[in-house]
Amino acid sequence: MSILIAFLSLIIEFALGYPAWLFGAIGHPVTWFGSLISFLDRRLNRATDPDEQRRSSGVVALLIIVLVPAAVAFAVETALWQVLPAGLLITALLATSLLSQKSLAEHVEAVADALDTGGLAIGRAAVSRIVGRDPEKLDRAGVARAAIESLAENFSDGIVAPVFWIGVGGLAGGVAYKAANTADSMIGHRTPRHEAFGWAAARFDDLINLPASRLTALLIVLAAFLVKGADAKGAWRAVRRDAKKHRSPNAGWPEAAMAGALGLALAGPRSYGGVAVDDAFMGEGGRREAESTDIRRALKLYQVADFLLIGLFGIISAIVIVA
Repeated sequence: MSILIAFLSLIIEFALGYPAWLFGAIGHPVTWFGSLISFLDRRLNRATDPDEQRRSSGVVALLIIVLVPAAVAFAVETALWQVLPAGLLITALLATSLLSQKSLAEHVEAVADALDTGGLAIGRAAVSRIVGRDPEKLDRAGVARAAIESLAENFSDGIVAPVFWIGVGGLAGGVAYKAANTADSMIGHRTPRHEAFGWAAARFDDLINLPASRLTALLIVLAAFLVKGADAKGAWRAVRRDAKKHRSPNAGWPEAAMAGALGLALAGPRSYGGVAVDDAFMGEGGRREAESTDIRRALKLYQVADFLLIGLFGIISAIVIVA
């Protein structure tokens, strides 16, 4: 059932996304998780506590962040299973809120459109909505690279990872993943406030993203075989050579695959909140300057890779049903 829920949620979310009217009416699971995380951060993360205590408090916070929403999701899913097949479809509809196929493509395409029609300033504003780095320090090529890197990384942790965990653990598995991933994005930073308290969230997020990041890289490599002008061999070569050089144990895999497929150099030195990060380059590409056309090429690769993902879960679902 979990695999079928994952497959159906991919199909539905691809077609419908998360409607704006629904977000306006009830928000989004990420905003709900964010409220819980902010509350626990205020209550448990005390600056006067020693780092050892703050780290222990962070473990407690992570357990609450993951287990409470997962328990609610499990109870809902269990109740819905009593009214099959309608319950199966409703569960899949709920699971679509954990995916971002449609919105990811829209936000990344908006950056390409902004660069083409509004210039650098508008492009910086558009990319600032999807990346955490300092936009004012990005030139035109930097804006394009940032959008492509965000597309690759978010394909992994915004689509492949949640659907993977939905396939493993149903709605509860997907909710647990999304809650943990949101915790990492909010408190899993190496800042004075969160380095100790967010340690558990950061390490746990690294762990649960391991399978999806590798699968995402493979999907991008396979997509490169099908997209005209993409370099599948270059993608595979970049993954093998560069993925493990990235400061993140997971982000390097999809970024390296995308860089190699496009013939670009991605990642490398950049700035977050005024702090310079000296990261390794993913891919080669002669360090050529990225353009808005490269964003659109990356989107084609993403779309084909996403179709492959949907097809993969469709095949697995069929095998499970027949078996």
